[in-house]
Amino acid sequence: MSTASTLAISVRASGVAQITMDRPAVFNAFDEAMIAELDATIERLDADPAVRVIVLAGAGKHFSAGADLQWMQRASTASEDWNRQDAGRFAGMLSRLQRCTKPTVARVQGAALGGGVGLACACDMAIAADNASFAVSEARFGILPAVIGPYVINAIGKRAAQWLALTATRLNAARALELGLVQQVVPLDQLDTAVDAALTELLACGPQAQREIKTLFAQLPVGDTGPAVRELTAGTIARMRGTNEARQGFAAFLDKRPAPWVPR
Repeated sequence: MSTASTLAISVRASGVAQITMDRPAVFNAFDEAMIAELDATIERLDADPAVRVIVLAGAGKHFSAGADLQWMQRASTASEDWNRQDAGRFAGMLSRLQRCTKPTVARVQGAALGGGVGLACACDMAIAADNASFAVSEARFGILPAVIGPYVINAIGKRAAQWLALTATRLNAARALELGLVQQVVPLDQLDTAVDAALTELLACGPQAQREIKTLFAQLPVGDTGPAVRELTAGTIARMRGTNEARQGFAAFLDKRPAPWVPR
């Protein structure tokens, strides 16, 4: 395990890395320091061949209250140029999380507010405790969810995302599940068990195949099945069928044994 000033980072022998936002006194609200550390940590873990899956979690009772209000107060008195650079660093971190070549799982308990919702939406999937709540709350402070907006739209669709942004409505875990903001809701005392079950499923799949899935799906516009998309999808599967990973995967299935990438 290694620790940054705002994060706790651990990597299991199975290849599961966990990044835990570690500012529980402020409900894991993030500021310039946490954003920089998240960005650097995601980059490092993504490049580490020993890492297969990344879990993003929050220490204490809450996942993340979003932007640290003292950080936002500083921003309100800074120049537009400072704010543009500062927001650009936040946008870059969310993009790095979304573009990570390894599967990413958000482990959500308690409150996920504002940018905390953005973090959950930038992950490939989110598993929530039944005490979780979600709010795109920026409008309550006279600002808007500009940087997290694309990730919320990608997760739940434009109309639902706009409704959440305009009203700052707080969703309980069950409603978040209905909207597709999270993929599973379990009792709080079963959250780690549910996350571990999802990790087992992820680790049972080919790592090269998972990288290709993320690369391909990032290029696919929603609803478009035209000639360019058909060419892209056909070319991708044609290339993947000839890989060593594919040969090993099919052979393991036919032999009724685990594939070589499945942790023993």
